[in-house]
Amino acid sequence: MIYFDNSATTQARPEVLATYQQVSEKIWGNPSSLHKLGETAWNLLEQTRTQIAKTFGVQPGEILFTSGGSEGDNWVIKGTALAKQKFGKHIITSSVEHAAVRNAMQSLEKLGFEVTYLPVDKEGRVNPADVKAALRKDTILVSIMAVNNEVGTIQPIKEIGAILKDYPTVHFMVDAVQAIGKGLDDLVFSERVDFATFSGHKFHSPRGTGFIYKRAGRKLAPLIDGGGQERGLRGGTENTPGNAAMARAIRLMKEQETTDVANEQAVRKAIYDHISQFDHVEVFSGLGAGFAPHVLTFAIVGVRGETIVHAFEEHDIYISTTSACSSKKHSEASTLAAMKVPDNVATSAVRVSLGDQNTLADAEEFNRVFDQLYAGFKKIID
Repeated sequence: MIYFDNSATTQARPEVLATYQQVSEKIWGNPSSLHKLGETAWNLLEQTRTQIAKTFGVQPGEILFTSGGSEGDNWVIKGTALAKQKFGKHIITSSVEHAAVRNAMQSLEKLGFEVTYLPVDKEGRVNPADVKAALRKDTILVSIMAVNNEVGTIQPIKEIGAILKDYPTVHFMVDAVQAIGKGLDDLVFSERVDFATFSGHKFHSPRGTGFIYKRAGRKLAPLIDGGGQERGLRGGTENTPGNAAMARAIRLMKEQETTDVANEQAVRKAIYDHISQFDHVEVFSGLGAGFAPHVLTFAIVGVRGETIVHAFEEHDIYISTTSACSSKKHSEASTLAAMKVPDNVATSAVRVSLGDQNTLADAEEFNRVFDQLYAGFKKIID
């Protein structure tokens, strides 16, 4: 089997699952309890928080645990709206955000907030000048993703941050779900970023784990009221084993990040160089520094994306249409639409997303199968 759908989810590492099981069996007390079992669980939870914070060069109090990226996105967006609505109800985002961001924005619009959706260029990238032009006195939040999940475009986070230095009261959120482990920490944790969201199952942690970075001093209202957990910002008994497992997944990921990024770039280039030679193929992800190393999106124009996905599946190769979260809805890729890719081309798009387990041998096999499938498709589309 060749698994090329790592942007959708990754397989939890055996070592990470072992940590989850060990903590579940041995440190199962409620961290909020006053007795010894609770204290032991609390100490491990805070040790986990400190370890993650140290990895990214931030303070332990700036790490807040969540259930994943969608919760993190909703929390920062809606929590900012609740905390700052008396100062304004204007929010800026891009037209290529993940559905968790886009739908959260639409929910706020129903409550009277105004959202500006910025356009993107032909590579799916926001122009920082458009951010500056959209800023108003009543703007409370700018939310721009670090890496686009559909085509892998890296957004100009530092340039936007430089603009926002002149607007210190505006929250700046970065959806970093697709950026972790890709050599982009200096972008995500750059000086002006106030919030960043992460999802554990994108880097070999169990599903249902995640965290947000919240810069000290920034206000954020809770969405889940409860017993005062997470500094009073997220109620609910903490997922101690899940968080400990996530911390181990981060540690393992960081130990080999440089090697993994170089490997993903090599595998992606091998596929890119091969498929870009074909007449009916359009490639939307570039090889340069403006694109993340693990995403390659292309179309065999005239063949629907789901047909291509299932054709590769017959050869035990797993890819996806451009976003796993919307693929079963058969909806047009929102990023490609924003890039002004014609509908008939966008519906043919598929995404190869790489992980640390993929090899050049995987690329060679993919290319061999591609040749075989393309020959069959060409009889239909010529």
